[in-house]
Amino acid sequence: MYMLIILLSNPFIDRFIEGGPLFMSLILICFLLAFFFLISGFISLKKDLAKSKKMTGLASDVSVLGLVIGLLGSIIGMITAFDAIESVGGMSQGVIAGGLKVSFLTTVFGSVTFILPRIGIIILKALQKV
Repeated sequence: MYMLIILLSNPFIDRFIEGGPLFMSLILICFLLAFFFLISGFISLKKDLAKSKKMTGLASDVSVLGLVIGLLGSIIGMITAFDAIESVGGMSQGVIAGGLKVSFLTTVFGSVTFILPRIGIIILKALQKV
């Protein structure tokens, strides 16, 4: 029970939920798929070079998809925030800054989903040339 409370009060989970579960879940799926394809590429490196290159391409495509979903989530979040500001007629700077912070969470997570697999892709491509 104690571990469940610790897990649910994790700051990463708080940011995940704060960024919007739909877009953040899609980005997480892309992140996990990219690493799955990378691991498959490393495993098949010695046995089947063609499969390894295919997995590298899939990891690259999925990581780019995660980045684009993050940007889309950010843009939709900003449009929603601006609609709320427009309907109220004005808000304090603190509320606006909080809304912008939340809208950029998907962009940050999407960027991480792009950058970390990209490091693995570079290593895998270097090993494929050897």
